[in-house]
Amino acid sequence: MSVAPNTDPDRLGFDPARLARIDRHFGRYVDEGRLAGWQVVVTRRGEVAHSTTYGLRDVEAGVPVEPDTIWRIYSMTKPITSVAAMMLWEEGRFDLNDPISRWLPEFADVRVFDKGSALKAYTVPAVEPIRVWHLLTHTSGLTYGFAQTSVVDALYRAAGYDLGVPPGLDLAEATAGMAKLPLMFQPGTGWNYGVSTDVLGRLVEVLSGQRLDAFLTDRILGPLGMTDTGFWVGEPDAKRLAALYMAHPATGRAIRADRFGAAALHRPQCLSGGGGLVSTAADYHRFTQLLLRGGELDGVRLLAPRTVRYMTRNHLPGGGDLASFEPEGFAETVLDGIGFGLGFAVVTDPVPARVPSSVGEYYWGGLASTAFWVDPVEEITALFFTQLMPSSTYPLRAQLRQLVYSAVIG
Repeated sequence: MSVAPNTDPDRLGFDPARLARIDRHFGRYVDEGRLAGWQVVVTRRGEVAHSTTYGLRDVEAGVPVEPDTIWRIYSMTKPITSVAAMMLWEEGRFDLNDPISRWLPEFADVRVFDKGSALKAYTVPAVEPIRVWHLLTHTSGLTYGFAQTSVVDALYRAAGYDLGVPPGLDLAEATAGMAKLPLMFQPGTGWNYGVSTDVLGRLVEVLSGQRLDAFLTDRILGPLGMTDTGFWVGEPDAKRLAALYMAHPATGRAIRADRFGAAALHRPQCLSGGGGLVSTAADYHRFTQLLLRGGELDGVRLLAPRTVRYMTRNHLPGGGDLASFEPEGFAETVLDGIGFGLGFAVVTDPVPARVPSSVGEYYWGGLASTAFWVDPVEEITALFFTQLMPSSTYPLRAQLRQLVYSAVIG
C-alpha cells in the first residue's frame, strides 16, 4: 500500500512550486551523504497534496526508498499506545487520576531521588502516587537511561535500562524493574521524557487482559488497515525494511548501525509501547487521518471527537510550556511554546519556538528522525521518514514545517 497524491495541490491551497522545495531541500541531505534516503507525505482536508521519496533505503545494497518502505518509528509508537489507553478510558476501565499501583502494585512504594551520586544515591518517599495522567504526559518522574544527563539516568543504565531493557525480560518484568529505580522528581511536579509510555503499555495489557501486540492489532491496527505496522518485520517483508544509520561524529555522514537496526527483524521479548513499532508512510498516514477526523476513519471509530480534542490540549500543570519545567534529558521536540497533552506535544504559542505552526497543532517524532504532525486549524498532516539516529542530529522537523507552511497560499 502506498500514499500517492490524489488531487491538484492548488485545489487544497498549496503552491506546487513551493511544495517542490521540500524535495530539493531534503534531497541535498542525501546528495551530501548526511541521510541515506527519506519519504515525505503532506495532506490537507484528508487529501494527499505531496508524496515523494528520495535516496536509498539501504545504501550498501543500493536499493531505493520506495512508497512501501518499512521504517522504525521508535517514539512515534507513543501516540498509538496513548490512543490504546484512551480507548480503555472511554470504556470506563480507569480514571485519569487513578494511581497506577491499583493495577501495577510494584509502583505502590516508589521513591524519588533527592541527592547524591550514582554510587551513593539518597532517595525519599514519593508524596504523590504515579497516576495514569502522569504516564500520558511524561510528568511521572520516570526517565530514559540513554539521556545521560542526570544521576537517575546513570542508575537506569547501571540496571540495564539504556536504549532498551535488560536482556530476557518481557514487558511485565521490565516494568517491575523500572519501579525499583528512583524517580527524577515527585510525580506531577516536572516533565521528563522517559519510559512512561512503556509503563502505560503494560497498563494496557493488565486492563485489557491481552498482550500489547494483540491489543493493538485487534483494536487499532487491524480495524484501520495498518497491515504493515507491528513490533517486528517478518521474513517476507524484511527486504522492505530500511537500514538504520547514525551520524559520523566528525563528518556528519550517515554510517550504518546494524547493531541497533537488526533488532527490528526479530520478535522482541519486551513489547515497547514507547518505541517498539515499525510502520510505513501509508499506515501512519491512516493513523494521522483518524486523529484529524476526530477518532474516525472510513467508518471505523476508535475514539470520540471530544476525547481526541481533550488528548490534544495542553495538560501540563499550570498550563505552562515544556521550557518552564526545565527538563534535563533528551526530548523529541523543542521546548519553548510547546505544551504536552495525553500522548502528544501541543503547540501553545508558535512564536517562542521560532517555527511556523498553528496553535493547537500536535505532533511527535522518533529516535531515527521520523516525525509527524496534525494541524486541526489548517487541516494539514505531514509525515517524514528517514533512519538516522539520533533525531537531534539535524533540524529536519523544523525545516519541514518551514517548507510546508510556506507552501500554503490559500
